[in-house]
Amino acid sequence: MRPSSCLLEPGFLRRSLGEFKRFAKLESIRVPMTPYHLLDFTDPETITICKTMSDADMGGFSKARIDQVPATATEPAHMKFHGSISTELPPDRPHIQRSGYAAWRSKDRGPTLFGKSLWDVDPYLYLGLRVKSDGRKYFVNVQTESIVHTDIHQHRLYSRTPGEWETVFLKWADFVRTNHGEVVEPQNEMMTQKVRTLGIGLTDRVPGPFELCVANMWTTNRLEALDAYQEMSEKVGRSS
Repeated sequence: MRPSSCLLEPGFLRRSLGEFKRFAKLESIRVPMTPYHLLDFTDPETITICKTMSDADMGGFSKARIDQVPATATEPAHMKFHGSISTELPPDRPHIQRSGYAAWRSKDRGPTLFGKSLWDVDPYLYLGLRVKSDGRKYFVNVQTESIVHTDIHQHRLYSRTPGEWETVFLKWADFVRTNHGEVVEPQNEMMTQKVRTLGIGLTDRVPGPFELCVANMWTTNRLEALDAYQEMSEKVGRSS
């Protein structure tokens, strides 16, 4: 009897062990008080599990890239999401009436011994992000194992200090259900126990360059921005 090919994929046992440890911890702690790491872009490997999307996929002219930026004396290692927005319509596709967007998201995660690998953020209240924004109108996008596969839950990523690093917290309960960029009803509660992907999109349709830097994304029950971020970073550092 031969093992399934997915059992032999690199990282399968590591992901399964990570899921087992997390399940065991959640069973023993009703309200977790330590941050739960989701996407750590201080690790150069994280960018390899992400991908970009833009209107160029349908013949448009916007451009989007994600690049890994190493740490310096003044900045953490991070992922840089950058490019340019164009609202020019493809001349050979008259059915396309709207253009001008770019986004990135994490890829679907590989399987584990417990089935499909999903993030369970249900025990937590907030999504935390360590970002440096150019001040444009970005949205955080969340895909779950919802009945409607194309549903995306969104929340505006507000920047208080454009051009500087800052920590932003978003309530999971405040995300809005959308489909193909439009708010839809009914506003069903997001399946926070079955999160498939995380990402950020730019849909302001303002032509020109953009740049958003992301060092980390995590979930927490605490709003002490620096304490939560530093504790999460130290925990990731000890486990790496």
